[in-house]
Amino acid sequence: MSRFWSDLTRRLTPYVPGEQPRHQRLVKLNTNEAPYPPSPQVLAAIQGIDGEALRRYPDPESTALRQALAKYYGLAADQVFLGNGSDEVLAHTFLGLLQQEQPLLFPDISYSFYPVWCQLYGIDFEPVPLGEDFTVDVAAYARPNGGIIVPNPNAPTGILLGLADIRRLLQANSDRVVVIDEAYIDFGGESAVTLINDFANLLVVQTLSKSRALAGLRVGMAFGQVHLIDGLQRIKNSFNSYPLDAIAQRAVIASLADEDWFQDSRDKVIATRARLTRGLESLGFSVLPSAANFVFATPGPGCDAQALFLALREQGIVVRYFDKPRISDYLRITVGTDEQCDALLEALPALLA
Repeated sequence: MSRFWSDLTRRLTPYVPGEQPRHQRLVKLNTNEAPYPPSPQVLAAIQGIDGEALRRYPDPESTALRQALAKYYGLAADQVFLGNGSDEVLAHTFLGLLQQEQPLLFPDISYSFYPVWCQLYGIDFEPVPLGEDFTVDVAAYARPNGGIIVPNPNAPTGILLGLADIRRLLQANSDRVVVIDEAYIDFGGESAVTLINDFANLLVVQTLSKSRALAGLRVGMAFGQVHLIDGLQRIKNSFNSYPLDAIAQRAVIASLADEDWFQDSRDKVIATRARLTRGLESLGFSVLPSAANFVFATPGPGCDAQALFLALREQGIVVRYFDKPRISDYLRITVGTDEQCDALLEALPALLA
């Protein structure tokens, strides 16, 4: 019954999320979810929710959570914006800050939702090619634009852009908003949040889905100077005044309070990432340097990455394959537990042969 669709709906090419297979026995290494459960304090906070908290609407401003995040990151509460997952935060950012007359710039290999939002909101954009080594060339962004968004570490490559380069990017584009999308920053990088008070054009977006194992709660954040946050609040309050439910707000506060759990689980992922990288390289893979909770690897000449992806899936091991220019020879592999990564490494030799 597509005859009832609007013209915009007909023109859209929607984002395709990573597969969520229903089979419980799969080794699932395709959507960059945390391999470990959230802090026990999170589960206790959720179990402590009573009927009164659910009967009423949640705090539309998530005041207590914004204050907790501000304290954690050394900011003021009015420098914090919250949304239903970082995808909603980014969608509001595209509409509220990046819909300009000149084209938006972002890497040609990056988060594939960016061009979807551009299409949805009528934003002209120009992909900026990564270097031959898949690194971001900051100098390539010193040209007329309506804004810049860069994932850091980049996805799906996992390569990190240092703070010195981000500072140069901000200085070269002082009249435009520069968004640093830090979904994976906790696994090996230094957050650009430390630059916020120095740059009026900087917005940093983060998520609690990865390093804090809260993908099921859908909580995302943006950090920036007050004028940027106020712009996002205007969009949010014209779209959905209650983006975060009472359960999510309390659970995240509990997560922030358990720093020991956060550091321990993150360190385990980083250690397993190094172990997985060594294992893949011993099998002949070329692996890009990753600062994320995944690796981006190619099996090399003579091996079809898509065929390998399908063969692994038949054995119950799910990774991510992108049939796109420049990266069709690569697989993106989430860093799971040691046991999950061992299952992958043990299955590969026979398939490669």
